[in-house]
Amino acid sequence: MAADHAGHGKTGAAASAAAPVDREKVWKEILAKPSLAVSADVDEKGRLWLAAMRGQHIYVSYSDDRGVTQSAPVKVNAEPENFLGDGENRPKIIVRKGVVYVSYTQGLAKPMSGDIRFSRSTDGGKSFFAPITVNDNREIISHRFDSMAVNGKGHVYIAWLDKREQSAAEKKGEKYNGSAIYYAISDDGGISFRRNVKIADHVCECCRTAMVVDTDDYPVVTWRHIYDTNIRDHALVRLDGKMAPVRLSHENWNVAACPHHGPSLSIAADGIYHAAWFSNAPQQHGLFYAHSTDQGKTFSSPLNFGNFEAQAARPYVLSLGSRVYLAWKEFDGENTAVLGMHSGDGGKSWSAPAKLASTSDVSDWPLLIGENSRAYLSWNTKNEGYRLIEISGQR
Repeated sequence: MAADHAGHGKTGAAASAAAPVDREKVWKEILAKPSLAVSADVDEKGRLWLAAMRGQHIYVSYSDDRGVTQSAPVKVNAEPENFLGDGENRPKIIVRKGVVYVSYTQGLAKPMSGDIRFSRSTDGGKSFFAPITVNDNREIISHRFDSMAVNGKGHVYIAWLDKREQSAAEKKGEKYNGSAIYYAISDDGGISFRRNVKIADHVCECCRTAMVVDTDDYPVVTWRHIYDTNIRDHALVRLDGKMAPVRLSHENWNVAACPHHGPSLSIAADGIYHAAWFSNAPQQHGLFYAHSTDQGKTFSSPLNFGNFEAQAARPYVLSLGSRVYLAWKEFDGENTAVLGMHSGDGGKSWSAPAKLASTSDVSDWPLLIGENSRAYLSWNTKNEGYRLIEISGQR
């Protein structure tokens, strides 16, 4: 649903007008809530890898039959931890050249606080190194909503939303709107991470980030930014040291709260950027898609898609060269469905929406993953469990 967690992250007048809440109690409930979030990746040999949370442990398993059966799950963190595990905060898994990389957000004691954690396996997922904390600021504040990418050199990049600037401002009696966004790089295969680097100030504080690697091995990050006082549209940057953040979306959604609804980004071998996002601005609302042929400097006119009256939400985009896929959730009052569209010409024209799967109870956000020329919907639901559904054969 588009209104998921809509009240989270309220600031200013919106917060004071809301009914009083016991933040400590709410936080404990968030940490204790079971999560349906499952992340997936396919390695070079076509093996499906899954990362999921159960209790205070993250487990990794694999499947050689598209998820029908799975290997015995292996613990990533031997010591119990609290996790933030909704669709915006899911654990991340990437498998490259036999190495399994996992990142996640650990929930700390204070409300809305967390650390970014990372682990890896170098023995094919049989065991994992003890997780390390990526953020070098160790205040018990918010370091959350991580995204991860691994380039062809085996360098690991992790980006996240970070409240250290707001914390410093409060100590000086100053105001600071939103969070900052930071990243860190490991150039030793994940053994350690370099110092944290700030990408931008004044970022929407509870919307997930997205990061993928460009064709030249530089990662590209997108997030919901705060423009002016409270316009919450999206920004994008290539982490090549040359590009300043550019504005991706222009719906001018002015809201004094965090929508908890982050963007999606995909770049295939042709180098075209594909982005999808949600906005609830009065004049332009719903789900949007756009592409860029100049490495994110400019984007096409946004395509508005999905049925807004059915609470179209959680868009995800996957590019496999000229074939591009979109998936999102809609709710008809009884059932939640994942719908999809595809383009055969790099996002210039699109098929009619089609229902890919549905459920009558709670479910995870939809993910899309690719294997060579095949595209799959990865979706976990309470009733049906985990499903991997091929969508690339649809016409």
